[in-house]
Amino acid sequence: MKIKLASVFQNHAVLQRDLPLPVWGHGEPGESVLVRLNAHEAQTQVDAEGNWLLRMPPLQAGGPHRLRVEAESGVVELDDLLAGDVWLCSGQSNMEWKLGDLREEWHGDLADLPQIRMLTVSTGVGHGCANRVEGRWTVCTPSALLAFSAVGGFFGRELHARLGVPIGLICNAWGGTRVQAWMSREALMQDPSGRNEVAFYESFVWKTGGQSVPASISDWKRTSGPHDAGNIGLERGWTGSAFDDSSWPAMRLPGHWNRLGEPFNGVLWFRMQMEIPESWGGRDLELSLGAIDKHDETWVNGELVGATGWENPDSWKTPRVYTVPGRLTDASRLVTIAVRARSHVYDGGFSGPATTMFLRPHGSVEEPLSLAGEWRYFVEQNWGVVIPPDFQWCPDNPNSPHALFDNRLALLIPYGLRGVIWYQGESNAGDAADYARMLTAMIRDWRRRWAQGDFPFLQVQLANFGPAAMDFKRSQWAELREAQAMVLAEPALGMAVAIDIGEALDIHPQNKRDVGLRLARWALSEFYGREGIPSGPLFKGIQIESGGRLRCFFLHVGKGLVSRGGPLTHFLLAGRDRAFHRAEARIDGETVVVRCDAVTEPAAVRYAWADNPEGCNLFNEEGLPASPFRSDSWPV
Repeated sequence: MKIKLASVFQNHAVLQRDLPLPVWGHGEPGESVLVRLNAHEAQTQVDAEGNWLLRMPPLQAGGPHRLRVEAESGVVELDDLLAGDVWLCSGQSNMEWKLGDLREEWHGDLADLPQIRMLTVSTGVGHGCANRVEGRWTVCTPSALLAFSAVGGFFGRELHARLGVPIGLICNAWGGTRVQAWMSREALMQDPSGRNEVAFYESFVWKTGGQSVPASISDWKRTSGPHDAGNIGLERGWTGSAFDDSSWPAMRLPGHWNRLGEPFNGVLWFRMQMEIPESWGGRDLELSLGAIDKHDETWVNGELVGATGWENPDSWKTPRVYTVPGRLTDASRLVTIAVRARSHVYDGGFSGPATTMFLRPHGSVEEPLSLAGEWRYFVEQNWGVVIPPDFQWCPDNPNSPHALFDNRLALLIPYGLRGVIWYQGESNAGDAADYARMLTAMIRDWRRRWAQGDFPFLQVQLANFGPAAMDFKRSQWAELREAQAMVLAEPALGMAVAIDIGEALDIHPQNKRDVGLRLARWALSEFYGREGIPSGPLFKGIQIESGGRLRCFFLHVGKGLVSRGGPLTHFLLAGRDRAFHRAEARIDGETVVVRCDAVTEPAAVRYAWADNPEGCNLFNEEGLPASPFRSDSWPV
């Protein structure tokens, strides 16, 4: 075997400054390895398993540097390496979401920033452990930024602008994944529920007596999910202009039908008719429908112009852009668009955004016709609310316990890091009782394995999502946010609050800019020693006062508490009967005083305790929102 560096070491990489620098790789057992980094040299020997590792002296910020590895079996050389701060950007889809997937208004200033370098890990998942990082270090250009994590990119750009040092960003995220997938098997085995999950997983995967395991997640969904009974719309003429759909109800799109009056999975038809300008007749048209969750078949004037289905594992978030042949508009200016949309689990419908729904001549800059608005729809098949099993045991299931640790994270250890930013939790929203414990265990395990001490770990608290609510129902998302706040008890932890920048109908809100900037604010304030407070107000405690009043105390008040847009909202008060009532709240110095006529002897207060407490308005003068909280620990 020729001498090799670990696959994370590549041209254009950023190496962590001011720390002993781990360098490792593979080679022939027993051979000597000499590593040169600028004027520094170090030597080691390949062990019996073919691995080698050494640590070079710390580098100050700057570069470029050259790294050379010499052994009897070969030589490896890397150049254009910079020393700076390396941040791992991990979690699920809101961290994975690319800047180019956002509307242009959210892109920010795109420029060549050669001291920012980015690596997106794309290694797949299978049983066992992967042996190399898939993905390349790239120098920051406008096109590279558009292809990188939006949150990570905004975070890195802000750090670089404020610190003036090279920044390395490693995006290692996977949509829809639970915290259990990012934990090591060892960490899971130290947790009661994690231990049970590992035991069940292993007994299933390695069972032989007739137990079959699907080849892939897609195979499982196709064979084990609801059965599509067939397209009845074709024979009934639903694809063409002649069909009269005036008796069908209307639905305003974009939007998920589950949240717009049809709370189930199944197959729905959507139709829209419009007249195009006379000058468009006979020209190929670009039909853009935005993302459709999950599959679709789309017709224009009775002809199939496009379809997206099982062949695309990311169909739920893939924008649909189809070409309408000019011959379909030769004879008439009337255009009828018919979409058969199918969702076998979770949400279904048009995800949008509205700006991506339009019709216009292909390749033209002419003003498009918007397709956002009312569409006629018909429920072809109602499958009820499909609840998938906890796991779909397949070789490529990224949610298997420790699957992403084995295949994605272990490959990066012990590459020098400044810290981690983490946007995850949506997939554990029904699991809040275990989440704080498991995330804490994961953070401790990662830090122990990296052996750098307590590096910063900054998380994003879940944004507001779902129908607007006034805090009286049980809220799994509020419980998960509370679990995230509990993790702040660990050293060198931080949290960006996003309760004001979510979207009711989209679990992937467009405003990734403020998320990245709020993460950077915490890093700059708490870990880089820059001026400014790290976040909005965080709940500290309460004091019961006479006259039925309850006073709330906060950390990170900054220049003062403010109420945005009128009196404070979304405060609830309860007595010992544990019955919560809407309460009046007012700012008093650095505290908030809460009272309610229905609660003469208050015992507990809650604020913004809902999936989507739309309009919650407690901020500090720095413009940062208060995190939702409750003072009680009563069962929810």
